[in-house]
Amino acid sequence: MVQNTCKNLRIPFLLGAIIAVVMGCSKSPENPSTDTGSVASCEGCHTNYAHLQAVYSPDTAAPPGGCGGDAPHYEPYDRVYMGGAGFQSFKASSHYALKCIGCHKGTDNTADKQLAHSGDFIRHPSLFSEVLCSSCHQDIVDKFKTSLHHGTGQKRKVTIRSGLSGPGDFDKLPAHQIAGYNKNCATCHASCGDCHITRPPIGGGGLAKGHAFTKTPDMVTVCVTCHVSRGGHAYLGVAPGTVPDVHLTKAGYKCVDCHTADELHGDGKIVEQRYAYEKLPVCATCHTGIATKNSYHAKHFADFNCQVCHSQVYNNCGSCHIHGEGARIPSYMGFKIASNPIPDIKKGFNFTLVRRTLAAPDNWKEYGLAQYSNFNALPTYNYTSPHNLLRWTDRTKVTAGQACYENCHIRNESGVLINKNLYLFQEDLLSWEQLASGNITVDGKLPSSWFTK
Repeated sequence: MVQNTCKNLRIPFLLGAIIAVVMGCSKSPENPSTDTGSVASCEGCHTNYAHLQAVYSPDTAAPPGGCGGDAPHYEPYDRVYMGGAGFQSFKASSHYALKCIGCHKGTDNTADKQLAHSGDFIRHPSLFSEVLCSSCHQDIVDKFKTSLHHGTGQKRKVTIRSGLSGPGDFDKLPAHQIAGYNKNCATCHASCGDCHITRPPIGGGGLAKGHAFTKTPDMVTVCVTCHVSRGGHAYLGVAPGTVPDVHLTKAGYKCVDCHTADELHGDGKIVEQRYAYEKLPVCATCHTGIATKNSYHAKHFADFNCQVCHSQVYNNCGSCHIHGEGARIPSYMGFKIASNPIPDIKKGFNFTLVRRTLAAPDNWKEYGLAQYSNFNALPTYNYTSPHNLLRWTDRTKVTAGQACYENCHIRNESGVLINKNLYLFQEDLLSWEQLASGNITVDGKLPSSWFTK
């Protein structure tokens, strides 16, 4: 994730609530406490809004940005105010019984801000989950540290392109490159609190519901806040000319209806990338018997991933200059079918949808790394499964009397190749992408009859 990039994704959302979350603005909580009681305790201070306004320290750094643009701004006192909605449910919870210093350390029962936050004070306890969360949530903590939400998939690509072998080698990268990753990419890779207590950093940070622990994260304020430019952008039908995914409009599914806690927390195994994960949802789990449901499936079910036929156009961007110019290939709506980039993982599919990645040879220039040493080890287009599914799309709908393949097969009409734009050819690649992505283009892999008159 990159600071100050892809701001053209700030398209008006279909749902008013999304606008407030993703666009964001500084906003005081409703009915803030005017309590004039003692502030000589953690709770007394953090439930007294006026006192927090009087003693707060201004930010010393800009909030993180990401693929959806700048994070919304909340004042420092708003981010730590506990007295708003949700505080009463927090007070009734087992977490409240641990007391503030049970997790945050520091010193309680003092009105001295400096003393309260001195010594072993911990601002974000879940960053130390192996010590502070494991006594009650040992199984989750043990598994989460190798999960994709913890960043293992992204770290793998950074280390491989840097000439190392995978996520286990991430700590061997130069310190300045790790610092760049933590300052930028890591803003969307979560700790426990980012999903269950606070707004994610890219959503402005700070307490979301008066320190209440939310067992099931909210789809809009948590999931979509991080997954805005691709997952949320597609699922909610944000882009002009697209509509929300059928799983939202017909079934009302939220993210966790398909992506379970077992998937999100991890299973303790480091996987090569997210499509290798055993807990990943599979279409056929719900859509049983579809392999032979109609003639189209019978012909192509084992050849393509479902999205080749059932996705709408989806968001892409690329060539990211981390902490510098951002994405130098601005976001655009595209649709490309390529040779399967991960045939060892997604077995049987000859052709799949792909999406342009943020990778570029000089991603880390701003952090002292002029060029990746092994950039061509991975393609600049990834296997993708856009969350914008419809039964009837531009490929599955044909005019009465037309052949079923009218909108997907390439055909030569008086020298003009119709539908060629749907496929990734070598000529579509930029010069610095050609070695990295050449082996997944469709050149020489499609029926020759498609190109003849």
